[in-house]
Amino acid sequence: MRSFGTLSFGHYGPLGGGHHLSAGDSMLQAIDLAQGMDDLGVNGISFRVHHFARQQAAPMPLLAAIAARTSRIEVGTGVIDMRYENPLMLAEEAASVDLISGNRLALGVSRGSPETVVRGYEAFGYTGSEDPRGADIAREHFDLFLRAIDGEGLAERDSMSPFGGGTGMQRIEPHSPGLRKRIWWGAGTTGTAEWAGRIGVNLMSSTLLTEADGTPFDILQARQLDAFRAAWKDAGHPGEPRTSVSRSIFPIVSEEDHLYFSGSAGSDQIGVIDGMRSTFGKTYAAEPDVLVEQLQNDAAVMSADTLLLTIPSQMGVEFNLRLVENFATHVAPALGWQSTLATV
Repeated sequence: MRSFGTLSFGHYGPLGGGHHLSAGDSMLQAIDLAQGMDDLGVNGISFRVHHFARQQAAPMPLLAAIAARTSRIEVGTGVIDMRYENPLMLAEEAASVDLISGNRLALGVSRGSPETVVRGYEAFGYTGSEDPRGADIAREHFDLFLRAIDGEGLAERDSMSPFGGGTGMQRIEPHSPGLRKRIWWGAGTTGTAEWAGRIGVNLMSSTLLTEADGTPFDILQARQLDAFRAAWKDAGHPGEPRTSVSRSIFPIVSEEDHLYFSGSAGSDQIGVIDGMRSTFGKTYAAEPDVLVEQLQNDAAVMSADTLLLTIPSQMGVEFNLRLVENFATHVAPALGWQSTLATV
């Protein structure tokens, strides 16, 4: 594990006890948390994206705001649902955030996860899918998005235009060179992971796998990472691709931590999601020395170069920053991590 960061669900709304977290509160707290994590030397902060839900549905303005207020931390998503996206507009926005951040974008995209509505992407104008989950739309959108960020000419220049004219095909602007190296595909199956390796994007392995044969989650996930790397190599792509996994990990270093997390640890679970039998990873909650041993025995955590901690964002900045700092201080160094501050 060379890098670690956080993955926030970005929930807002009623918190119980008469407390309420607004959408504005959620975004402003995310910016404050990112600044605190940047000061700690943590590598990245990412946000889940869900439409028709009280979560971060439009992450690009938030990522741009964080990028402008930080200097080292990667800003990203885990993941943007490509069924809902205009590929060329997303390409423009991604290039803009990448340029503002100094190439610190880590944009995770995929077919998306189960929704709170039925085929919500059709309300956004994307109809005609022949797949019950809209996977064909997602792949088509992603293909055009990659062509756009790679700088391919996609619209014919108007030779009679009063704004410069010209001939040939025009790429989208702005263009951020090398942005493709900072794109991640969120995969829930080994087949999808292999596809990501073949086309040459990084792999963000899901918090669940739509595979369930009794094999422990971490072993299934490690096999997925191996298959992805093999496909990358077979395709002849240069360099080493990046891989990430996410886990719920809570170091217990105080009485308050014990109060909140002592009963959180669990085991892998089998369930059905999107009509498919799936394996869900377990939650880790223990004293730091125990966590280190447990994570060293997690095959996927040790295989991936990046670990994303899923955090309870609705608990506020101070709570989550302390959680992240505890992991950075007491656990991460034993797994091979080094703060970005050490390279400054």
